[in-house]
Amino acid sequence: MPARKKRRVVVTAGPTHEHVDPVRFLGNESSGKMGFEIARAAARLGDEVVLVAGPVHRPTPDGVRRIDVVSAREMLAATRAAFREADVLIMAAAVDDWRPRRRLAGKWRAKDGGRETATLELTRNPDILATLARRKGRRLVIGFALETGSGVARARAKLERKNADYIVLNDERALRADRSSVLVLGRDGTTLRLANRTKREIARRIVRLACRDSR
Repeated sequence: MPARKKRRVVVTAGPTHEHVDPVRFLGNESSGKMGFEIARAAARLGDEVVLVAGPVHRPTPDGVRRIDVVSAREMLAATRAAFREADVLIMAAAVDDWRPRRRLAGKWRAKDGGRETATLELTRNPDILATLARRKGRRLVIGFALETGSGVARARAKLERKNADYIVLNDERALRADRSSVLVLGRDGTTLRLANRTKREIARRIVRLACRDSR
């Protein structure tokens, strides 16, 4: 039997932080656990793995090259550079959709004027998944969608709109949890439901799926 081809895999993990000023930021509850487990599973299969990690405190899996970033724009730049030479992209990061239009050089002191309310103007962040999947060619791209409530229709729309091959749908119960339930939706109409599994087991299944379908 011929040896399995070593693939180059890029994984994103964790949140992004979008700073308002030097001490405050917009963020989310992502722990990065799923993305780190995916990177670990791919490395254990012998793949060459680059992990682009948002601001989380987790040990780097053995055999993985890690790039630390903070903001969505930093994550886009690092992921784009890594994906140029890669075969597979798995976007498990929870990227903030918005950032403050202007980052203040000093501490925001809106309350000093005695006001009870304040307004923060936001601008849209780049859509990393859509940007990179647009020119993926024959490479495999897997995205994640976190939805509250029944989000299957929105996840299917995201799959088509962003030109991904698979979307992994989960909900807010996955945040900072060790176990999760996901529904994997394929562009070819296939579905895979994994209920109440450890994130390590889900990661292994996603990597096996990528191994089967990567060209």
